[in-house]
Amino acid sequence: MDIAATTCSAKDLAVLLSSSSNSTSSLAAATFLCSQFSNISNKLSDTTYAVDNTYLLFSAYLVFAMQLGFAMLCAGSVRAKNTMNIMLTNVLDAAAGAISYYLFGFAFAFGTPSNGFIGRHHSYFALSSYPERPGTDFSFFLYQWAFAIAAAGITSGSIAERTQFVAYLIYSSFLTGFVYPTVSHWFWSSDGWASASRSDNNLLFGSGAIDFAGSGVVHMVGGIAGLWGALIEGPRIGRFDRMGRSVALRGHSASLVVLGTFLLWFGWYGFNPGSFLTILKPYEKSRPYYGQWSAVGRTAVTTTLAGCTSALTTLFSKRLLAGHWNVIDVCNGLLGGFAAITSGCAVVEPWAAIVCGFVASWVLIGCNFLAKKLKYDDPLEAAQLHGGCGAWGVIFTGLFATKTYVNEVYPGDGSRPYGLLMGGGGKLLAAQFVQIVVIVGWVSVTMGPLFYGLHKMNLLRISAEDEMAGMDMTRHGGFAYAYNDEDDVSVKPWGKVGPTSQSSTPTPPLTA
Repeated sequence: MDIAATTCSAKDLAVLLSSSSNSTSSLAAATFLCSQFSNISNKLSDTTYAVDNTYLLFSAYLVFAMQLGFAMLCAGSVRAKNTMNIMLTNVLDAAAGAISYYLFGFAFAFGTPSNGFIGRHHSYFALSSYPERPGTDFSFFLYQWAFAIAAAGITSGSIAERTQFVAYLIYSSFLTGFVYPTVSHWFWSSDGWASASRSDNNLLFGSGAIDFAGSGVVHMVGGIAGLWGALIEGPRIGRFDRMGRSVALRGHSASLVVLGTFLLWFGWYGFNPGSFLTILKPYEKSRPYYGQWSAVGRTAVTTTLAGCTSALTTLFSKRLLAGHWNVIDVCNGLLGGFAAITSGCAVVEPWAAIVCGFVASWVLIGCNFLAKKLKYDDPLEAAQLHGGCGAWGVIFTGLFATKTYVNEVYPGDGSRPYGLLMGGGGKLLAAQFVQIVVIVGWVSVTMGPLFYGLHKMNLLRISAEDEMAGMDMTRHGGFAYAYNDEDDVSVKPWGKVGPTSQSSTPTPPLTA
């Protein structure tokens, strides 16, 4: 029983206190008791709300910490001469994304009441009257902003080492302020046309597309946007030789790549389990101590298993294919598993997460092979990892989502379609394919023309001279690393050290 939602009637309670329901003393005692019960109920409601809000805020902090992971991963994956540039772009993804999402993005994503295509309620623009309803708070805005800048961070990796600084500002603001919010409205808003949580229960194929934490909404959006940027820019100088053969332009620090990977792994526990938004919600009354807190723990487990399985699969697969153990490949495989499980992490069994991670590894390997054949250059494999593995994750959910978990996470009349391979029919899988198609189409018709327009205005790619010299020196005033102390005035000698010689005549050498 939900104690916080119970009500007390003084008249009904008076009947229990006295044989005469009109007894003045009994009614007074009942009124007093009811007032105390109401106070307790209000306190419990406040406590529940505070715990849920704190949980969401903590999850938002974890997701935001992923920006540091992105920064370290990007820095280690590029050459040393472009380190300062890629670090600055990661900072600006967060900064520019915050302003654009505050002004427009949040309203386009979650402004309600609205239509199925885009949010439009005036109170959500610049948070002018938000929060205005019970159950909404600023913590929800912060959490969703952290997701928006994650999508922008994915795109920055695809176009690293050759993109003008102004292009980063323009695409990041446009992506977080319009392109990404529109997609998140479709699949996450209670008004979205393909949302599994539509308030009117008018669901796509009776199911809606289940993308719990964003394999499609976040990872595919960022990956497809990066794909178009990298295609329009073309590969980095030297990435393919005159014969068209692939030439590895290795990043300068495997240590930073591993550090960034672990930071992203840590942040993913806010990304996936945090997407429940609340934690104090009971499920089955017949099962004691079972509720949303249990689903949160299960989601963390499925996330972990998918990433670890993908990492191990990549390790041994690349050993067989390339003949060596490569930590960079393992890190990318791990992240590919995480990107894939993000869609169905809350609605699948742990054993299914292992299947998800295994296939995700081969999806990434296949996408990288195809990229080389097509002479596509992505320094961080972002389009392959987030776009390819994200698409697989959306399909995986349509195959392996279980009936019990789907109806717990998306409550209804219990007849909602679930995974095809779990006996739930093909309706959910059909909705998942629709999601993939519309995300690819929407991002292509918005970000593609944007990058092409920047290219035509000579605002997208840097000059060949700047690219060869490195953007740290040509665009940012110096390298990220001090290789020597020649320019450090603090160590320059201002005079001779030691006793002063009385004679300028050199001492003759000793002879035998």
